[in-house]
Amino acid sequence: MAKITELQKYARAKKAKQAKTVAKGNGSKAAAARNAGAKVGARDIDHFIKTAGLDSQREKEIGQHIGYRYDVNLVPDYRRLTPFLRKYMETMRWQDLNWLEDVHLGYEEGRAAVFDRNVNGWVTVPEGVKLPDNQQDRDMLARELLIKFQMSPRHPLVDLNKAYRKF
Repeated sequence: MAKITELQKYARAKKAKQAKTVAKGNGSKAAAARNAGAKVGARDIDHFIKTAGLDSQREKEIGQHIGYRYDVNLVPDYRRLTPFLRKYMETMRWQDLNWLEDVHLGYEEGRAAVFDRNVNGWVTVPEGVKLPDNQQDRDMLARELLIKFQMSPRHPLVDLNKAYRKF
């Protein structure tokens, strides 16, 4: 849990005081909630599962969802784990895939791909792979592909390890 600084405490107290002042003036609970930072009419939690998720004009132009706008508190549905990911978690003795929660299937030059931060590039999905209809299943496939590529002897970091290893 992050440590709350004095400045953050001051900012929260000031925001709460402003919300009380507005609530007294307007007599409106909704206005007080908006000023206090609460979301009124929050979006459906399954919005990206039920819809294409292309909300902004930029997303509609490029034809895909901009992933960093996901709510990072939403964890993947572990019932959708691929057999490989289930075995991987069991072998590593992990309870979750938190380090992979922001990995999503995207597109690079018209081909399905997943972004590998280690090499700062896209890893394309092999040609014969059939993509699932559900976005969560696609994301699980992307996680599996990323792990397999990072464990592969063809990963660029393997060459760097050989070239610069000291021991």
